[in-house]
Amino acid sequence: MKPIPDYLQKNLEILFVGFNPSIRSSETGYHYANPTNRFWTILHEAGLTPKKFKPSENDQLLKLGYGLTNIVARPTKAASDITKKEYEEGRIKLKEKIVYYNPSIVCFVGKGVYQQFSNKKEVPWGKQKNPVITNVIEFVAPSSSGLVRMKKEEIVLIYKQLLDLKPDMLNNP
Repeated sequence: MKPIPDYLQKNLEILFVGFNPSIRSSETGYHYANPTNRFWTILHEAGLTPKKFKPSENDQLLKLGYGLTNIVARPTKAASDITKKEYEEGRIKLKEKIVYYNPSIVCFVGKGVYQQFSNKKEVPWGKQKNPVITNVIEFVAPSSSGLVRMKKEEIVLIYKQLLDLKPDMLNNP
């Protein structure tokens, strides 16, 4: 299985960070490519994108000021297949990416992603009070995986909070 490319540029509005690519994403080369993953639907329903993008259009998010990366690059069947060493290495690389690319907001797509990044056990949804990187808003949103038991509508409401964090984002969906 091969890793998929990051979509990054300097000064992004939002950098979305997942656990790692799925097998389907590795096969296609696109982020959130599993048909059961609701990422693209959630972004659109939350008002973050003007349409529901397809995984094959993941590069189009850069035009909106959004980037995509993962804490671990190696594709796996499940996040539980990621090793402790991979998380440790991924945490360091992700911090370097965040500092270098300087996004306004880093949205962790899954509480577990942020727990691995921050080494914090208790993590609420939304904006984090004590960010790991001080000049960035760290935001925790539910995973978009179809395995998540939260109702999609509840997940969308959490993602909608991203719109309130940057006033100029309301004019840039």
